[in-house]
Amino acid sequence: MKHEQQPIWYKGGRDAEDWVTRFTVGDDYLWDTLLLPYDIEATRAHARGLVAAGVLHTNDFERVDHCLAELLTLVEKGSVAVTVEDEDGHTVIERFLTERLGEAGKKIHTGRSRNDQVLAALRLFLRGELRRSAGVAAEVVELLCTIAERHDTDMMPGYTHMQRAMPTTAGLWAAGFAELLSEDVGTLAEAYRRINRNPLGSAAGYGVPYLHLPREEAASELGFDGSQVNVTAVQLSRGKYEMQVVHACTQVTSTINRLASDLIQFSMAEFGFVSLPDEYCTGSSIMPQKRNPDVLELARAAYHRLVAEMNLLATLPANLPSGYHRDLQLTKASVMRAVTTTADVLQAIRNVLAGISFDTQRMRESVSPEMFATAEALKLVTEGVPFREAYQQAAKTRGSGFETPSNLAELYLLDGYPGRSDLKHVRTQLETSMAMFE
Repeated sequence: MKHEQQPIWYKGGRDAEDWVTRFTVGDDYLWDTLLLPYDIEATRAHARGLVAAGVLHTNDFERVDHCLAELLTLVEKGSVAVTVEDEDGHTVIERFLTERLGEAGKKIHTGRSRNDQVLAALRLFLRGELRRSAGVAAEVVELLCTIAERHDTDMMPGYTHMQRAMPTTAGLWAAGFAELLSEDVGTLAEAYRRINRNPLGSAAGYGVPYLHLPREEAASELGFDGSQVNVTAVQLSRGKYEMQVVHACTQVTSTINRLASDLIQFSMAEFGFVSLPDEYCTGSSIMPQKRNPDVLELARAAYHRLVAEMNLLATLPANLPSGYHRDLQLTKASVMRAVTTTADVLQAIRNVLAGISFDTQRMRESVSPEMFATAEALKLVTEGVPFREAYQQAAKTRGSGFETPSNLAELYLLDGYPGRSDLKHVRTQLETSMAMFE
C-alpha cells in the first residue's frame, strides 16, 4: 500500500516501497516528535531570513508566524505527532503551512535542507536539556553539601580494596561527591558552548546559491553564539558535537554511578550506615520483606548505557567521506537518548538523597582501632621517629595504643580532610560552572 501523501522530496515517477520508508525512517519519527517545538522555532527564524532575502513579503511572514504559533499549540497539546509516513518533523511543518497558507507555505523550505534544519532543531533541544540537567545537578550538589554540613564530624570507615582503611566522616564522603559533580556541571557547560552554533544557511552542506540569507541575524534570534562560518564544517561536525555532549553526560553519570553504588552498599544490612526512603525503593514479587534499591541500581547502570551511545558517536562517522550520509541519522537518537537519560538519572539521585538518613551510631561503631594505625605512625613521626620505623611499630600495635579522638578534626590540619570539609570551595566551583551557561 502506498502513502496517502507523497514525500516532500517526491519528483514524479515511481515512489519508494513502504518497507523502504519504514527501514530508512526507523524510530527517527519518534525523536522528531520531541524536536517539533524546536523545529518550529528554527522555522520562524528562517522565515524571517527569507523576508530579508526577498523571498517572503512581510505580510507573508506575519501569516507564517501566526500559523507556526498555532502549530506549536497543537504540538504542546499532543494533537500533532510525526508518523512514519511523514518521515520527519520537517514534513509535518511544511505541510501544515502549505495547507493553511498556500503559496507562502510552499516557499518556507527555500534556501534550507533537512540537513541544516534538523541540526538547528537538535541543537536548540540539546541546549535546553544541558541547561536543565545542569540545574538539577546543582540541586544535587547542594543536597550533598547539606549532608556534608550535617555530618562533618560523624565518623565512618573509609575503604580501599573493599577493606577498612582509615577513618573518615559522612560529611567528607558527601563533600567529595559534591565537588566532583560541581566540576561535571562545568563539563556540561563546555558541551553547551560547543554546540551553540547556528547551522542554518548551510543547507545540504554547500551553502545557498543566489540568496543572501542573514545567517548571523538568525543565529542571534535563536540565541546561538554565532554560525559555523565555512558551511562544510556543519556536516563534518555531525557526530563530533554530539559526542562532546554525550561525553559530558558520561562524566555526570559516572559520578552518579559511584554515588549510587556507595548508597546501595551502605544501605545493606551488613553495613547499616544509610536508610533509603521507602518511596524510592521497590519490593519483591515473592519475598515480602524485601526493600530493593531499584532506583539507585538503574541510576548506577545508566553510565554504561551512555558509554555505549558515546561509542556509537565515536565510531559511526569515522571513515565517512565529507558531506552528509544517511548513516548520520543515527547520531540524533543516540545523543537525544543520552541527554534525556542523564536528566532522569539526576532527578532520581536528587529524590533519593533528599530522603536518606544516616545511622551515626552504627557508623561510629564500625570504626575499629586498627584504622588509626596510620595516625599512630605519623604521630611517632612528629616525635622524631623515621617513618619506616614508625610504620613497623604501628603495624605491631595495630592502633591499640592510640587514643581515639572524638572529632577527626583533632588529627587533621588542612581543609578538605576528615572533619574539615571545605564546602566553600565546592559552592564557588558550582557557581563558576553555572555561570558558563550565561
